[in-house]
Amino acid sequence: MELVNLFDDVKRMNKRQFLYQMLSFGMIVSSALMIWKGLMVVTGSESPIVVVLSGSMEPAFHRGDLLFLTNYPEEPVRVGEIVVFKVEGRDIPIVHRVLKLHEKNNGTIKFLTKGDNNSVDDRGLYAPGQLWLTKRDVVGRARGFLPYVGMVTILMNEYPKFKYAVLACLGFYVLIHRE
Repeated sequence: MELVNLFDDVKRMNKRQFLYQMLSFGMIVSSALMIWKGLMVVTGSESPIVVVLSGSMEPAFHRGDLLFLTNYPEEPVRVGEIVVFKVEGRDIPIVHRVLKLHEKNNGTIKFLTKGDNNSVDDRGLYAPGQLWLTKRDVVGRARGFLPYVGMVTILMNEYPKFKYAVLACLGFYVLIHRE
């Protein structure tokens, strides 16, 4: 019965109220995008916040932890540092620790990574023929985290029905709480 009343309320909205609701929604979306772009500029990272998707970094980070990243070009990569990197052919970035550095005579630095909870290094995860990562592969370096806050993201990706239920609830909330 509530759902029927909700749709009746939407039908009774005049054009001005409907446009106001759409404008409010647009402002929320654009504000979120501006905040994200601002974080990108401040942190120097194309993705300033990431969610840990696997248990490969336990006990340091657990699945669902939200990581805050920076990626300043002047900072050198160090052994023991936790980096987030992208590999050619993979869409999802990987969060692992720098295991070894390899400096060539010409000054270029390459490095090898490994998950704390993995028994072998990451060469099997890299692109075919790639044995080392370079600084251009790095999305960012972990600077802080919030435990388990990213579990909502994981649930939405693993259970699409949950994602649609959350979106439907948010939509109903917006419609119910209008002025």
